[in-house]
Amino acid sequence: MPDTDIAAVTPQHPVTPPRKVPKPKTAAERKARFQRIVTELDKLFPRATCALHHKDAWQLLVATILSAQCTDERVNKVTPGLFEKYPRIEDFAHASREELANDIRSTGFFNNKSRSLIGAANKILSDYHGNVPRTMDELLLVPGAARKTANVVLGTAYNIPSGVVVDTHVQRISLRLDLTRNTDPVKIEQDLMKIVPQDRWILFSHQVIHFGRQICVARKPRCANCPLDAICYAKDKALA
Repeated sequence: MPDTDIAAVTPQHPVTPPRKVPKPKTAAERKARFQRIVTELDKLFPRATCALHHKDAWQLLVATILSAQCTDERVNKVTPGLFEKYPRIEDFAHASREELANDIRSTGFFNNKSRSLIGAANKILSDYHGNVPRTMDELLLVPGAARKTANVVLGTAYNIPSGVVVDTHVQRISLRLDLTRNTDPVKIEQDLMKIVPQDRWILFSHQVIHFGRQICVARKPRCANCPLDAICYAKDKALA
């Protein structure tokens, strides 16, 4: 049977020009627009939490370090066996780097991550009596802990709103919703901290991450099912 030219038999519909979403012109309009974003996120993910499985701050720090350039789903498959083999922070501190690297190989960048985990364990044992620090300044001195990791640990393990977690989902959605014009994660966080109330930093971060995984995905976002479609600028910018 000869191949069928799908293009020849498929009706060709005119391309609908992208609709222009009016941008708020006043501070009151910008505030109302942001409040709508928050309201819809609250409806979708009222109790959004960190997806990384953990029992304490140390386990969360380990999981967050492993999550760099890796999915939370993959990390959650690795950590149960990892914490069974290395149940205490001391076990990580004294681990063989080569053996630990092999244990976390499936998370990617395993050589760097194994060095970070061993370094973090030793730093916390020597400087903080084995307790994961509760301040941003101290956490940033721990190997493997940049601002994103520190925000995750402080917000999730200690309920301390130190900032807004900016991962790939938060970065993408902040740009699509015009909450920032920056592409650098540090500058994006600074922009978000100016418009998101501090008492919402932790929840907002988790909500946007879930939103990015389920609806506003990187490729072919599910705009038809998105409650923010009417106020999203992504189509105007051809991002979606």
